[in-house]
Amino acid sequence: MKYIAIFLLLTISISSCKIRSKLPEGKNNFTGAKAELAGYKAIYQLDTNDPKIINKAIRNINNALEDPRLKGKINIELVAFSGGTEAMLKGSNYETQLKDLSNKGVILSQCRNSLIEKGLNENSIYDFVSIVPTGNGELIIRGSQGWVIIKP
Repeated sequence: MKYIAIFLLLTISISSCKIRSKLPEGKNNFTGAKAELAGYKAIYQLDTNDPKIINKAIRNINNALEDPRLKGKINIELVAFSGGTEAMLKGSNYETQLKDLSNKGVILSQCRNSLIEKGLNENSIYDFVSIVPTGNGELIIRGSQGWVIIKP
């Protein structure tokens, strides 16, 4: 029994050495994943009125648009519902940033159900924002179509 335990310990030690020897030696060896597909699709979920999260979502989208691996190869949608509706309301602090995203080709969409629940109509949101029946439905459909769902 003692010899079996020693054998197993030696086997595990040798195996872990082999695994470690295959790892890159320096920090500079890994430069990130290769963007080998013809195109990429991401939908960002905005369901909070927390300014930190709204700004984070906008910053994350801009970062994705500027990533040299994805540049010209990515389609992005930002879907707002629940508390995220406040970002899409006319007069919000985010008009300039949202308009900039729209001008860069980002699809901006707002959940109709959230508008109804808040007693708002479609004229309450910016003209450059599209209306979808439900935010959750948009996420489900896009996810099923292969879009990556990102929740900042």
